[in-house]
Amino acid sequence: MAMLKLGEKIVSARVVILILSLVLLIPAAYGYIKTRVNYDILSYLPKDIETMEGQDILVDQFGTGAFSLYVVEGMEDKDVSALKSKIEKVDHVSKVIWYDSFADLSVPKDMLPESLYDAFNNDEKNATMMAIIFDDTTSADGTMEIRSISNKQCFLSGMSAVVVDTKKLSEKETPIYVLIAVILSSIILAITMDSIMIPVLFLASIGMAIVYNLGSNILMGQVSYITKALAAVLQLGVTMDYSIFLWHSYKAQQKEYTEKEAMAHAIAETISSVVGSSITTVAGFVALCFMSFTLGLDLGIVMAKGVVLGVIACVTILPSLILVFDKAIEKTTHRVILPKFIAKHYKVFLVLFVIILIPAIYGYNHTKVYYKLDSSLPDSLESVQANTELAEVFNMNSTHMILVTNDQSDKDTRNMMSDIENIDGVKFCLGLDSIIGAGIPTDFIPSDVTEALKSDDWQLILVGSEYEVASDEVNNQCTEINNTIDSYNEKNMLVGEAPCTKDLITITDKDFASVSTVSIGAIFIIILCVFGSISLPIVLVAVIEFAIFINMGIPCFTGTEIPFIASIVIGTIQLGATVDYAILMTTKYKRNRLNGYRKFDAVATACQESVQSIVVSALSFFAATFGVGLYSDIDMISALCPLMARGALISMCAVILMLPSALMLFDKVIMFRYRKNLMDGPSAKVSDEDTAATQA
Repeated sequence: MAMLKLGEKIVSARVVILILSLVLLIPAAYGYIKTRVNYDILSYLPKDIETMEGQDILVDQFGTGAFSLYVVEGMEDKDVSALKSKIEKVDHVSKVIWYDSFADLSVPKDMLPESLYDAFNNDEKNATMMAIIFDDTTSADGTMEIRSISNKQCFLSGMSAVVVDTKKLSEKETPIYVLIAVILSSIILAITMDSIMIPVLFLASIGMAIVYNLGSNILMGQVSYITKALAAVLQLGVTMDYSIFLWHSYKAQQKEYTEKEAMAHAIAETISSVVGSSITTVAGFVALCFMSFTLGLDLGIVMAKGVVLGVIACVTILPSLILVFDKAIEKTTHRVILPKFIAKHYKVFLVLFVIILIPAIYGYNHTKVYYKLDSSLPDSLESVQANTELAEVFNMNSTHMILVTNDQSDKDTRNMMSDIENIDGVKFCLGLDSIIGAGIPTDFIPSDVTEALKSDDWQLILVGSEYEVASDEVNNQCTEINNTIDSYNEKNMLVGEAPCTKDLITITDKDFASVSTVSIGAIFIIILCVFGSISLPIVLVAVIEFAIFINMGIPCFTGTEIPFIASIVIGTIQLGATVDYAILMTTKYKRNRLNGYRKFDAVATACQESVQSIVVSALSFFAATFGVGLYSDIDMISALCPLMARGALISMCAVILMLPSALMLFDKVIMFRYRKNLMDGPSAKVSDEDTAATQA
């Protein structure tokens, strides 16, 4: 009764609700515009690991959070020096280190130590390299201005450049993501729903909830670009089925009540059903918050509140829109054609389940992932081209930084650097002590260079590596360097993109196991509470996990590498978002059984009653994500979206085909506690529709 009274109040206040919902869009839009976006994925690593502590020391002691290597080809030394002077005047550029940082151009370069000269010059290709040190962690503005004063002979590499290119590409593409999702979802809904007007109202309601969600992100301070890019599309996909449920309930209630009364009853029924269903979706996203890699926390919080706001909009804004535009809905009504599904051949599907399960598990456990962040960007971007140029001209694929405590003697530091230079793949190892130790007097070194390489507590050493970030070779190299520097002083630290990525690999491997456990456990408990049965959570989760194994195993057989984040979030999102399909069908099956239906007829009827909602919801999720995957040039997005789209369809098929078979097989176990009230003999109920389906 309480839910019905709430429904009646919502119906009576429908105009006020619509006006209020439109007014709330203003602060939400402001919040969306003002929310800071973080494009540096590595910044989401735990703050207490050594590499991140080292990053903080770089900012505190050296006034830098980022640096880039700048390759210049075919330019006279005087022109390079002039370019360096221009770059030094760019905002956020702290220091630029090149040959004239150590000596006047009139002094022969031969005076420099051979290792220093070879590290920054390639005479064969008439190329030189300078190190640009920024005073902030992203240096976006500085990177853009440096590019504006450069020409085709200059290449700005490093994470700073990658972050800037990611930002530009993401800002350009994100609005298109939403447009694609809206258009494709509208097409699917127009075909599968019984009115062309309904998709417009659905998308209006969900669209408002999305704006509220994105606007409320200002309370978090910032969100990642991945979260910003995916939040709207994901929220559209995972909350669409709540709107579908409300509409179907409203249509059913109209057979007995007037329009307003029918909507009040539909709201009451939707709240009772959708709240329980949405909790499983929220639980899936909340599980991401348990990741040590806090990108999961970022995405998890945004999507969890997105689902909650989606539910609120579904039972307030959408009913108001439907009642206000009721005449327009009636004028655009058309017939819906969807196939019928029956449980007659459930044994065949059980055999298929066993056959497919083995290769699915194998593929799931052998799908390859990549961690190199610029691999997710198109080769045409300037940062990717610059990194390629750096590798080809100077045989450098990554740069490490070593923070050496000033407690360590100069002699030990020089010996340590000599040991590091002998490690496989190390191209150079340069620091202040190596320059002074080569016979150059301390007074000869300019003060700005000294400040760039030495603070009161630490000395900074640059290590050039021939190995690519995230490769096994560079990870082994980082381990060897860490062992070497620790042997001289345990306070020493190795930082940089490659060491951070090595930590990323270790941390996300652990996160994958913990997030999977938390999501499965949480959803198991929720289903247990909903149905009061231990067997049903096992059956439902097993069916969706089977779909996840298939989805995540496909890349193994197609030879496709997926981004590391996909292996963590896809399983959680697919489980949380699509287990609702299984809950819907199981709820109807259990109700039918308790109403006296035989198990076959209970399953067949449940399948027929729920198939339209499942198909429409899954196809909407597919439409919202698949088009985005085809369009995006950011592989992190273009890989995640097709996985989610494909996962929705696979889960749909698993629920429609495999779940009825599982319910038939385990009916006695599932209904054991109700066995005294069940009838499976001739007196059991059989609907006319089920009789016709069985005969067919």
